[in-house]
Amino acid sequence: MALLALPAPYDFDLSTTRFRAFGVDFANLWHEGGLHRVVDGREVRIEAAPGGVDVDPLDDETRPIVLHLLGAPFDLTAFYAWAAPDAVLAELTTRFAGLRPPLAPDPFESLVTSITAQQVSLFSAFAIRNRLIERFGERHRHAYAFPTRERLARADEIDLVGLGLSRAKAAYVVALARSEVDVDALSTRPDDEVRSTLTALRGIGAWTAEWFLARHLGRPRAWPAGDLVLRKAASLLYGVGVDELGDRLDPFQNLSAHYLLMRMVAAT
Repeated sequence: MALLALPAPYDFDLSTTRFRAFGVDFANLWHEGGLHRVVDGREVRIEAAPGGVDVDPLDDETRPIVLHLLGAPFDLTAFYAWAAPDAVLAELTTRFAGLRPPLAPDPFESLVTSITAQQVSLFSAFAIRNRLIERFGERHRHAYAFPTRERLARADEIDLVGLGLSRAKAAYVVALARSEVDVDALSTRPDDEVRSTLTALRGIGAWTAEWFLARHLGRPRAWPAGDLVLRKAASLLYGVGVDELGDRLDPFQNLSAHYLLMRMVAAT
C-alpha cells in the first residue's frame, strides 16, 4: 500500500461513517476496517494512515478518484474559521473535527443513488441500490463496480421494479440512462445551469439536483433545502426555516449541511 496525503484535519473513520451507518454499500464497501471501491476495473482498498490514507493500488488513475471520494476538495480550515462565531457549528466542528464529506466519483452513479433515495429511508435505499448493483454491476473480489450507464440503458423497467424500485423510479433510472444529457460535462457548468439541466429530466427535482451539486460536484453553496432531516435540523438547532438558514450559512452551505446532518444522525 502507498500513502496518499490528505489536507488536515482528516478523520478517516468519521468521514466514512456514511458507508456503514445505513447498511452495506456494495459499490463503496466497508470490509475489515477499510473501504473498497472499483476504479477503472480494479478494486482499490483504502485504510486509515497518519497524514492521510494508505491506498492499494495507488497510481495516476486511482489517485484523483480516491481524492475525490474522500472529499479532498473541501477546505475544512476555511470552513472551521468561518463557523467559529456560530454557536451551533462551532460545537459541531469541534465534535466532528476532521469530518470530510465523501464525494461520489461518478456523476451517473450519483444521480441514480439519489433517485433510489427519493421518499424512502436511507436503510431502504441502500438495500434496494445493492440489489441493483448486484444485478447490473460487476463483482470484483469484494466490491462491485456500479452499473454502467450503457447497461442500465438496456435494462427493462420491469426488472428494476423486481429489485424493489417503484415503477416511477425504475422509469426515471432508465430514462436518465437513455437521455442525451452529458452528465460529465456538468462539472464545468455554474450551479444554476446544473440545476436547470437536471430538473428538466424526468424524475429529477430540486432535491436530487441539489444533492448532485453537494455530493458529486462538491459545490460550496449547494443547499438541499428539501431534505426532511435538514429541515428538522434548521428548526431544532436554529429555530428558523431551512431557507432562512441557507441564507445565513452562505458561502458554506454544503459543509454546514453535512455537519448538521451528522449531528442529526448521531442523535438517533
